[in-house]
Amino acid sequence: MFNSIPCQPIAQVTGIFLCEREMLVLQGVTKQIGGLTAVSNVDLAIKTDEIVGLVGPNGAGKTTLLNIISGILPPTAGRVTFLGEDITGLKADRICHRGIAKTFQIAKSFPDLSAEQCVMIGLLFGNKHAPGMHEAKKESAIILDEVNFPMEKAGTLIRNLNVVELKRLQLARALACHPKLLLLDELTTGLNPKESKEAVGLIKQIRDRGTSILIIEHVMSVIMGVSDRIIVLDHGEKIADGRPYEVVNNQRVIDTYLGDIDAF
Repeated sequence: MFNSIPCQPIAQVTGIFLCEREMLVLQGVTKQIGGLTAVSNVDLAIKTDEIVGLVGPNGAGKTTLLNIISGILPPTAGRVTFLGEDITGLKADRICHRGIAKTFQIAKSFPDLSAEQCVMIGLLFGNKHAPGMHEAKKESAIILDEVNFPMEKAGTLIRNLNVVELKRLQLARALACHPKLLLLDELTTGLNPKESKEAVGLIKQIRDRGTSILIIEHVMSVIMGVSDRIIVLDHGEKIADGRPYEVVNNQRVIDTYLGDIDAF
């Protein structure tokens, strides 16, 4: 799937040469939860400055895969390599300090903190070298503004924010960790078409500033509009990996997930 970019072998992991531009590599990643195989023998790679869409039916293993990458869940088998380092099974805080941050499908946060304080937590605890309190307060305002959070609500308690504001705050808190790789789990869920379009523009801006992105979305117009490449999961297995137009014309993807592609 990466034939357009020639690889220069900088490292070799279990017989597979890594491309200089491949930031994240998963090899044979499997996750069993009880008697269920949520993720099955998944191989994938994400390159520097790339936006990759991750799609599939409900229960396909998408969120589980992001949780494995971010250290929330350990894999049952397989290997996760980030910037040439084996990070398989590392705790979430260690992985965050290495440059991977994640938003969550459900916009949970600290209800009794302000939006500004929430972002400051990301700055103070999500970075290996944390800034001082004064610097964190100053930078939190910059980050909130970058994600189009209404600055007049920076001091508002999180419990009093609406869905759109919570989504933007989640993104701001993740960006406060200064990630090299950003994992987005259904960031546009609950947004109207105008808000979703704004989110797509913001995601592209983040990539243009040098952050690679792996994004889960069910809204195909969002995925098609933002992704350089799309990966499709079904029952925990990867069934497709390619450019958007290739994936939506893949017969197995159509049969499994898309149905009538004219709808998209």
